[in-house]
Amino acid sequence: MKQETKQRGRNLTAGSADWRRCAAVLIFLVCSMSAAFGQAQPRSFREDDVSTPRRSHRLSPELSAVVAQASDDRQGLQVIVQFRKSPSTGQLQHLASLGGVHQQRLNAVRGGVFTLPVAALRALANDPDVAYISPNRSLSGAADYAEATVGADVAQRTGLDGSGITVAVIDSGITDSPDLRDLSTGQSRILYSESFVPGTDTADHYGHGTHVAGIIAGNGQQSGGRNNPSAIYGVAPRARLVNLKVLDSNGSGQDSYVIAALQRAIALKNTYNIRVVNLSLGRPVFESYTLDPLCQAVESAWKAGLVVVVAAGNQGRNNKYHTHGYGMISAPGNDPDVITVGAMNTMGTPTKGDDLIASYSSRGPTVLDHVVKPDLVAPGNRIASLLVPGSTLDVKFKTDEVSPTTYGAASTAARAYFKLSGTSMATPVVSGAAALLLHQDSTLTPDVVKARLMKTADKVFPQHSQILVDGVLTDYQYDLFTVGAGYLDIPNALANDDTVQGTALSPVAVLDSDGNVFIMADPSAIWDTSVIWGNSLIWGNTLLTGTSVIWGNSVVWGNDTLAGYSVIWGNSVIWGSSIAAANEAENIDGSGDDDGE
Repeated sequence: MKQETKQRGRNLTAGSADWRRCAAVLIFLVCSMSAAFGQAQPRSFREDDVSTPRRSHRLSPELSAVVAQASDDRQGLQVIVQFRKSPSTGQLQHLASLGGVHQQRLNAVRGGVFTLPVAALRALANDPDVAYISPNRSLSGAADYAEATVGADVAQRTGLDGSGITVAVIDSGITDSPDLRDLSTGQSRILYSESFVPGTDTADHYGHGTHVAGIIAGNGQQSGGRNNPSAIYGVAPRARLVNLKVLDSNGSGQDSYVIAALQRAIALKNTYNIRVVNLSLGRPVFESYTLDPLCQAVESAWKAGLVVVVAAGNQGRNNKYHTHGYGMISAPGNDPDVITVGAMNTMGTPTKGDDLIASYSSRGPTVLDHVVKPDLVAPGNRIASLLVPGSTLDVKFKTDEVSPTTYGAASTAARAYFKLSGTSMATPVVSGAAALLLHQDSTLTPDVVKARLMKTADKVFPQHSQILVDGVLTDYQYDLFTVGAGYLDIPNALANDDTVQGTALSPVAVLDSDGNVFIMADPSAIWDTSVIWGNSLIWGNTLLTGTSVIWGNSVVWGNDTLAGYSVIWGNSVIWGSSIAAANEAENIDGSGDDDGE
């Protein structure tokens, strides 16, 4: 399945790499992540886990986040309470005295289903008779599981749904849909639309921008609404949208269109309370981000107070330069300010335990500047969202339309949704997450949002996995250039209240004359020297080694059949300008097409 924006920019000149802020402290990091999913123990039972603040060992991670951040202790949540022994009448009466309603007995787990106020959860978290409390999670074979995988459904049950926050979608346009309207008034939540593609209207004739908008803000109206456990909905279903069209009916555009759209987003920021910009598009890197006008435009938006979220690109399978997909991050995802997102495959389940990196997801470091990217990963493979019937992508991928019977909705839902894959689909998942954080606390700066999303990302990955690519079983390694700071975890991010004194600039990888690789943090960055924001907390189970050399051999990159050290770092492809020069000569598309399988 190949469904991704092809964004081309031609009026570019090659330039030299230059890290714009010098004199940083070198910190040694091990590249490998922590133990394999199959061997990892559940992290929710650890009270001392720094990545899950204020977590009780009796409350699930989601409920810990709810209890930590709830503004109304009377709010009721449906939960399953497991006792250490079958609950007695006295224990059930105690729950009733706390405001609980017993709905169903579950003898198999020595407990039952209860509706409990947040205040009761606080009390039960310290009850020695209670073994564990978790949400009464929905299980369904319908649609996709992106929201459940990253915890967006949990956030929505706490009342965090993006209300009052506006996300600017810079894409192929947005065609209005019942899923993008206010449920109370019926009015469209698309507050403003403008096309920067000459001679076109603001509708989505390609079908990409509407799909992206649905991932961010769809309310599931055409699939039975949020009361239907199989509904197809977005991460922030009450967020508002600004539609800035920069791609034509073939998914093509120019740098100037995107830059103009970014300028408009900045200008309209206060008018519509735009706080997030989604860029599910990209092109190859031709020069340093310090020179690239597209990168400079996203930096302007960032400095204006907009959280800019960008796709990493879909060149993870590209081995043209013998890098096994490394060094293939597209622009403007190569800019250290923005949040750059790679894609995971949920494997059709709501749990993270079986998820794998999407084979097409581009890896860092960025060419020329060697910025450590992506910043984090999110679900991006075969994501169901809004369909524009008759659009270019609909015609091309007719078999990927989602049947109404899949989610049990009325026949009127026919031709309302379809599935696409790519880092373009993972990007709006993170944009929606940013909207939720800003709904919770509107004072957050872009750097705080980025830092919290990265610090609280789930860092439990296999060391490597084998993925069938074009009939060939291929190894993929889970290093920081593949998964960044980890897998988006919305409840953990909402539970975090660490302050940020400094920037959240992504660091750079540095190769010294002896062939050792280091991470260089910008001196303005919070993870330069901070204990709270140190590198080991952001990029996983790393090892601070002082003067020891860690990245001096192929152990870092696995083995020669995977992506040996000599392949990645031993030539001028990553460290020189050959990729950028080849991109300019051939104008290779940096976003690439995806295979949704």
